[in-house]
Amino acid sequence: MNPTVRKIVLPVAALLIGAFGAAVIVKARPEAKRVRPPEIVPVVEVMRVERGPHVHAVAGQGTVEPRTASALVAEVPGRVVSVSEDFVEGGFFDRGDVLVRLDDRDTRAAVAQAEAQTAQARVALEREKEEARVAREEWERFDREGEPGPLVLRAPQLAQARAALNAAEAQVERARRDLERTRLRAPYAGRLREKLVDVGDYLQPGARAAAIYAVDYAEVRVPLFDQDLAFLDLPLGVRGEDNDDMRGPRAVVRGTFAGREHEWLGRVHRTEGEIDPRSRMVHVVVRVADPYGAAAGQAGVPLAVGMYVDVEIQGTRVDDVAVIPRSALLSGDRVGVVRDGRLELRDAEVVRSTRTSVVLSDGVDDGDQVLLTRLDVLVDGMSVRVAATREAAR
Repeated sequence: MNPTVRKIVLPVAALLIGAFGAAVIVKARPEAKRVRPPEIVPVVEVMRVERGPHVHAVAGQGTVEPRTASALVAEVPGRVVSVSEDFVEGGFFDRGDVLVRLDDRDTRAAVAQAEAQTAQARVALEREKEEARVAREEWERFDREGEPGPLVLRAPQLAQARAALNAAEAQVERARRDLERTRLRAPYAGRLREKLVDVGDYLQPGARAAAIYAVDYAEVRVPLFDQDLAFLDLPLGVRGEDNDDMRGPRAVVRGTFAGREHEWLGRVHRTEGEIDPRSRMVHVVVRVADPYGAAAGQAGVPLAVGMYVDVEIQGTRVDDVAVIPRSALLSGDRVGVVRDGRLELRDAEVVRSTRTSVVLSDGVDDGDQVLLTRLDVLVDGMSVRVAATREAAR
């Protein structure tokens, strides 16, 4: 074969043989079967819905404060000669207890001097009365015509003597009052917050001897958001005759003492008159009666001043609603309801949403199973498998 022809024929023949072989291989391969992938059904947790009445609760935090706090102040000068055994920081006392005694020798002397002056003034008045009586008898004895003048009957002298007696008696009252003020008494049943003097100290009028506070009530000032007020029946203020009444909504105060959580029961007493200009929050005041006595309960744990506490205030009541966890509410105020293994996406009407729960007036029926599990893909009508059912909590 001509070399030139060979160079052309051999490559062409190789290509034809390769193409034929490839065709045979392709034709002889087994036909692939089409297989539908198995459907992935997500496993979910649901909660069974119970519609019914619900009482709203509004939560807040605050610090326990006394209802009344004041300073024990000296009204007369004197040196401290003794103090009560209860005159220690944290000590309790009753109304009228003598907490501090001042040296009263000067005030006792002042009382004695004032009483002596009163006695002299009383004698002077009696003398003037007698002289006035004698003057009238002499006038009548000489049978003079007309009425005697005031000077004849010593009327100015009588008025002066009566005024002197009144002034002396007032001085006695003042001296006795100053004597009583040498005993610094508790104005109410309370507790000592800060001790500022001790035996040997000299006090001037107006000097503070101690800081005290009352223990009849404890108060918690709780800031609330404006939108929470719609769910509370709050007193807007207090009148004088209602100042000590506990008529507001019930409140549960919770705090930690010695590593354990305790509860105290109280009521909302009033709302403050102004809205905080910075936070735009309204402050309500919750009162707990007898925080160191009856409120302490069997556990004997007082609601002490300075404790930081959580407060839950009982709100208004609504009927025929459903309460679900906040995590069960989907975007756009929707909920997922599982029925017969299928997921239904429904629009819900939210009455109130809190940090942990949502109150719905529409969107779910009694007995519905609300989806709790967060799924990456939510399609109306998709298949799901219920693994656990949680009971509703009212």
